[in-house]
Amino acid sequence: MANNILFTHSYFLRFDPKQWETGQPYPPLGTLYAAALMRQNGYNVSLFDTMFSSTADEVSQSIITNVPNFFVIYDDGFNYLTKMCLTNMREAAFKMCKLAKAGGCTVIVSSSDSTDHYEEYLKEGADFIMIGEAENTLLELVNSITNNKHNYDEITGLAFLKNGAAKKNPGRGVLKNLDELPLPAWDLVDVEPYRQMWLKSKGYFSLNMGTTRGCPFKCNWCAKPIYGSRYNSRSPENVIEELKFLKERYNMDHVWFCDDIFGLKPGWVAEFARLVKQENLNFKYKIQSRADLLLQDDQIKALAASGCDNAWIGAESGSQQILDAMDKGTTIEQIYTATRLLKKHGIKPSFFIQFGYLNETREDIALTIKMINDLLPHEIGISVSYPLPGTVFHQKVKAAMHNKTNWTDSDEMALMFSNTYPPAFYKQLHKYVHQNYHMHLAQHNLIKLFTDPLNITLKSIKKALSILYYTPVTLIEKIKLAQTERLVS
Repeated sequence: MANNILFTHSYFLRFDPKQWETGQPYPPLGTLYAAALMRQNGYNVSLFDTMFSSTADEVSQSIITNVPNFFVIYDDGFNYLTKMCLTNMREAAFKMCKLAKAGGCTVIVSSSDSTDHYEEYLKEGADFIMIGEAENTLLELVNSITNNKHNYDEITGLAFLKNGAAKKNPGRGVLKNLDELPLPAWDLVDVEPYRQMWLKSKGYFSLNMGTTRGCPFKCNWCAKPIYGSRYNSRSPENVIEELKFLKERYNMDHVWFCDDIFGLKPGWVAEFARLVKQENLNFKYKIQSRADLLLQDDQIKALAASGCDNAWIGAESGSQQILDAMDKGTTIEQIYTATRLLKKHGIKPSFFIQFGYLNETREDIALTIKMINDLLPHEIGISVSYPLPGTVFHQKVKAAMHNKTNWTDSDEMALMFSNTYPPAFYKQLHKYVHQNYHMHLAQHNLIKLFTDPLNITLKSIKKALSILYYTPVTLIEKIKLAQTERLVS
């Protein structure tokens, strides 16, 4: 029986120098879910984890060793870095497709990029592309091939070549009861390289988990190629089961709940907090959320009680005009309120910030910088507006886009369409805002040395003294920004 499946994914950490230097890798969670389901259904599964590989060619040895009938590139749709579809990752996926075809495998691909560019992947050696949430599509497809049915026209969520032309079947409905899925096949991953890199970069070890799939909100720049706009949640009991397993097996210190939106279902967080306490689980975690979902004192209290120590808010902009243009559905006032409420309960608020949205003005940019300086989040992640295929935003700027449609790595920060300012301005803006943010943090810590002397620590002294570095550096970056702006006008 042809039942050997070799799984891999196309995220190579070394191909993204910024992320390699950051040193906070997470195992390919989406891949592990798919592998677990196929194993539950009687298939022999193995994994070639590309996370620490140097080249795509390294997969060849796994193909020789495992002699797979099926080679499945199944990207981790929970990790937002895969949505950007970096060009060097795409080229690596193409290379692995060719190597697997040469090894006699049926090649199947599931990823954000292949969903958007399925015809290209089919040309590069893939036999089948799975569109959207793909576990059940994979099971149905592999069963069909294994049992010689070959009824590909009937399998929803599938694209393939038929009579030499790409054919895309109707989409598949999303999974509603996530508790039906087996827990991810964690045993397939060598966790030690992840642990060592985390300990070296942060001094603790973090693993990733998903409690939900999808996002019901309508931000017009956000693509949802895998899990869509439907929002489905695992039960708190099911999540606790996996947490207990991970704690016992890997003794992680920290978890990233990689949901687009954590804890949206009414009562979920309170029940989760109760179970964490009941099971005496001791860990910290970070989440992603929205300002308008972090306004209830009891909700924030439950998050803190269950171990949440960092909430990443999609703040995006300090300009209401830009938020409205994005169809964000949040207000600046909500960002201020949520940030202060999180701090009140000991949770660090962190901001995703986006510059370069269509028609953004210098006044809009100034408002965003003011918001960051006023609220001093724990961390900021700055990007420029990135037109993802399938979004309203992509349609709006498509005519103004340059030939370049993807970044090479996540630090490229290139604006890919004509806007108020050219790409060089936004690159410099990114540098300036980061230095300015650190300068304001240093000022804040310097003031605390005098206003709160009883809580002085070596760390707070170091942060306060960093003002000696950040003040001149910020000034230099501001001058450079002004020079770049003058070149435009």
